[in-house]
Amino acid sequence: MGVISIFQISLSLSIGFFKFLSHVSYKKLIDKLNNLQQPQTTTTTTMIYSIPMVETTTILKRPSAYCKTPYVADICIDNTPHMAHTPALGCCGLSDKDRTVIVSKLDQPKAKSKTKCTYRVELALIEERGRRIIVGINPKLAETIVDKTLCANQFSFLQNYKKVEREKTYMNSRFDFAGVDANDTPFIMEVKNVPLADYVDVPKTERAKYKGIERRRCYNEKIAYFPDGYRKNSTDVVSPRALKHIQELETIKTTTNHRCILCFVVQRTDVMHFQPSNIDLTYKECVRKAWRNGVEIYALQYEWTEDGICRFVQDQLPVMLFDTYGCHKINDDESSM
Repeated sequence: MGVISIFQISLSLSIGFFKFLSHVSYKKLIDKLNNLQQPQTTTTTTMIYSIPMVETTTILKRPSAYCKTPYVADICIDNTPHMAHTPALGCCGLSDKDRTVIVSKLDQPKAKSKTKCTYRVELALIEERGRRIIVGINPKLAETIVDKTLCANQFSFLQNYKKVEREKTYMNSRFDFAGVDANDTPFIMEVKNVPLADYVDVPKTERAKYKGIERRRCYNEKIAYFPDGYRKNSTDVVSPRALKHIQELETIKTTTNHRCILCFVVQRTDVMHFQPSNIDLTYKECVRKAWRNGVEIYALQYEWTEDGICRFVQDQLPVMLFDTYGCHKINDDESSM
């Protein structure tokens, strides 16, 4: 075999080897990016709570034809008309006319009255691409299931706490939970219910630009967001109460030794991550600022069944405060966002 042939074989082997290395390196890089872009979720769930005496029905009218408050809707159970309390109002359409909901039976009033509610709307049922998605919409459910999860010692960020109480007042706000953690550090924890999710998080006026985006996304790639709701002007904050809570948590954190924790309770499983809503940029920036100053932010995820059974999924649903998942150092340019 001549020198040239040996050289050609060596060259071919070298090129092949480098192509192999390049392919392996490229594959590793893609895998890393995919791991970053596709948050890992827990597959094991723990039963936390069960709503007794549930029924699936359809909202016929809200407000009710018999009671004009927006907190009451007309429903029908076993061909009998009833009124149902809607604690989340219309919940941006999830508990409005013609929507399928899951209701719980209320204690019967002593005196029969046409204006008394006999049921309460607890969950919404959404059908999408042949799937049935159950969403917890009653705001009080968020507090209940967080309480049950605390009692079961399931939160990774509050393991083996020594004391916890409900509804404690600090400054000008009443917070959902307060107590002492395993390290004898006092903590305050506020809970916000997150029933809403979509493939984009934009104001209604911009949604037409994204028409058809759901066909390019998996059903469980939605963005869970908070807050959203009625406001007179687009520049108004959606929830002044929620804004006050995050501002006061930040103040408490910067002036005391308390742990201050804000939990967004996502009661649905068709989401990829949570973020403070772009619909209310004032609230979004206040959450960012509070996190910079030490307020702990967690997105908790729960799963409901049509039978009213709730399971805890995870307390590490990715939180997108900026343009990437999780927490990162803020430079001077980002601090002005």
